[in-house]
Amino acid sequence: MTPSARRIAVVGAGWAGLAAATTLQQAGHEVTVFESSHEVGGRARRVALPSSTHDGKPHFTAPLDNGQHLMLGAYDQTLALMRSLGVDAETALLRRPLQLTSVDGSFNLRAPELPAPLHTMAALLTARGLAWRDKWAAMSLMRTLRTNAFQTPAGATVADLLKAARQPTSLIRLLWQPLCLAALNTPLQQACAQIFANVLRDSLDRNRTDSDLLLPRVDLSALWPLAAASHCWMRRGHSVRTLAPDDEGIAVDGERFESAVLAVPPYAAARLLPDIMQSRYLRENLQAFRYIPIATLTLRLATPYRLPQPMMMLFDDTARCHDGQWVFDRGALLGLDAAHGELAIVVSAAESLNDRARTQIILDLTRQLAEQLALNPKRLAPLPNVIAAELIVEKRATFAATPGLQRPGNGTPWPTLMLAGDWTDTGYPATLEGAVRSGQGAATRLIKQYEKRGR
Repeated sequence: MTPSARRIAVVGAGWAGLAAATTLQQAGHEVTVFESSHEVGGRARRVALPSSTHDGKPHFTAPLDNGQHLMLGAYDQTLALMRSLGVDAETALLRRPLQLTSVDGSFNLRAPELPAPLHTMAALLTARGLAWRDKWAAMSLMRTLRTNAFQTPAGATVADLLKAARQPTSLIRLLWQPLCLAALNTPLQQACAQIFANVLRDSLDRNRTDSDLLLPRVDLSALWPLAAASHCWMRRGHSVRTLAPDDEGIAVDGERFESAVLAVPPYAAARLLPDIMQSRYLRENLQAFRYIPIATLTLRLATPYRLPQPMMMLFDDTARCHDGQWVFDRGALLGLDAAHGELAIVVSAAESLNDRARTQIILDLTRQLAEQLALNPKRLAPLPNVIAAELIVEKRATFAATPGLQRPGNGTPWPTLMLAGDWTDTGYPATLEGAVRSGQGAATRLIKQYEKRGR
């Protein structure tokens, strides 16, 4: 440690905590990270392989993630963080221009290589499956948002926004609903219009490459969290029980540090913050968050199989228990054993699965995919037999991004303790980029405090 270095604790080794730890470590401070799990990455991490088959071989040849994640070209802070850790983003991520193609072949939208926002307009104009009325309505909404500097009425939901803009039901089903669920993991009738507008602004209206799809080619822990953890003192398997902050430092389970970043979910942060008058309002805000699950079904197939695109749309129909919205070609992305295809089906806002047996959910989602593949006019190969299936439901995958939700900033009543997480007031929904920015923001506030004291 240099004379100006500080001993700082980070509680939580998710994307926010590790982004904070990396920022602090690169500024010359000694960082200790406490993580209750033995794996890093938080809600975007790899999980242990499921149990082996009778011959001792695992069902899947590569680690599963606790959810299939997608990044965007607009995730500039995440990409910069990866580069600072020596991770080659071009190798670890597959970059594709924005393209939304349905498995049944009825819908296709692709952004051409034109400057923003022309590429969005061109994508809408040339989209297959949208009537001209739909195309003009979508462009009209984007134009209205741009005219209003992407500011929406206070308290409005996405459903309110679409109704005011007279968006056709067919357009909502094909475009706005899938985008809202993918970005906010919150149904249209509940989702905050302002947060949705922020996503549209930063992904579709700034630079053409901001809308690029970035698909991980490695498991989520290996993407960059493991590289970040290698530069810190890690306390894996340590579930922090007490925090005792004051104006001069903080005790983490009785161990003294000069400051700390608390990078855990809101319910855990509320439990760890001291229950005193100064933190009462903050703790009440943290306890007010509501959470929405995401489910991911990974299928291993009996024979080789590839989708036309690495990520494709599914049309959900809750009345038929067809709840999937996206399917990813995991075998192609990860370069897995070509003898067996592997696909991952994602269910956003997966509360509809709560009352159904896991075996039934797996059957329903597999049937949905097989049925929509069979509808494709290009006569795609039918779905092969499934030889292994693993359903992972992240029950608190994201917070419900609803209007009026009071999201705290990085600060707390104590100058030695900062908050970090995708749930802080980033202006974004619960995204990986939001988590990274929040962690960096918390670390930067501590660094600036120490710089002021040093002068």
